[in-house]
Amino acid sequence: MIYIHVPFCKSFCTYCDFYSEIAEDSLFGPYTDQVCAEIRRRAGEMDGSLRTLYFGGGTPSQLPLSCLTRILLALEECGQGGPYTEFTMEVNPEDIVEKGLPYVQSLKALGVNRISIGVQSFDDELLRWMNRRHDAARAEEAFRLVREAGMENVSLDLIFGLSNLSDSVWEATIDKAVSLKPEHISCYQLTVEGDNVLAHRLEAGEYEEASDEYCRHQYNILCRKLSDAGYSHYEISNFAKPGFEAVHNGGYWARRPYVGLGPAAHSFTGRCRGWNESTLIDYKHTEEALSVEDEKVETLMLALRTSRGVDTDFLHGNCREEDIDRLEKAGALQRVGRRYRIPEDHFFVSDEIIRELI
Repeated sequence: MIYIHVPFCKSFCTYCDFYSEIAEDSLFGPYTDQVCAEIRRRAGEMDGSLRTLYFGGGTPSQLPLSCLTRILLALEECGQGGPYTEFTMEVNPEDIVEKGLPYVQSLKALGVNRISIGVQSFDDELLRWMNRRHDAARAEEAFRLVREAGMENVSLDLIFGLSNLSDSVWEATIDKAVSLKPEHISCYQLTVEGDNVLAHRLEAGEYEEASDEYCRHQYNILCRKLSDAGYSHYEISNFAKPGFEAVHNGGYWARRPYVGLGPAAHSFTGRCRGWNESTLIDYKHTEEALSVEDEKVETLMLALRTSRGVDTDFLHGNCREEDIDRLEKAGALQRVGRRYRIPEDHFFVSDEIIRELI
């Protein structure tokens, strides 16, 4: 599993707290030099047990094809080239429309077999409020171009949990997403974090966070409508048509080792978590060993995010029996064969359930 962080954006969304830089032509070359050097330096960490490659950001579709090609060649030189079981590229709808069909065809020719489109909403007013570069029509056009290029595994990102998101707008966004028939839909609850525009608006009294009750209401609408449309709710924030669950992200939840390359990227060896500095050039990589207790907590937290859940023996061996019994009687835990899972109607409060078990 290899993750590559592309920290470039043409503009910043009001809510974003990820490390990114304004995309400038002069920065692409030095960034690519750094990533290629890191690939060669850390080649020994890439065991290839799960052959997935994921370009995330930032906005990876801002990276020129020449730079993307150089990175892929560096991976190939180190024995980590394609074809990959899953090769995901995150894209901004506006980039796809501006660059056109030849760009998507080039991505496909380079081995990309899964596209994740950052739509967020199909409401133009809300998109402007988020400072997104596209409007609803351009998002739909981007999806059409991706399909025309022959991409058969497409994911859409949506956001909920906004106090200014009405039920009618939210339902219309879900309906539009479903009508496009993507194989996968990821939906994330808006959180106000860090030093972004939304945090300043909140502090100035220009924005009020949605209540937990309202967020749960929007989440319930999402779960119901996507279930009716035939999507499996296989992880708290992720829904897929049968057979299109995200392989790469599934590796995170199963605690498989992965190598994160590029500024601000994170890595996992199985016993250590590592991270790169959030700086474009000459970033350092730091690692921290996990204790046995850390590993247990991580296993529990990540497994219970998924519909598959956690192994029965692991749960009973690491959690108090009275807590398990109480949560099971309350319907917050469900035993299915040799595993325990959090039922979908309790997914929204999964953090509280996991805290009780820990």
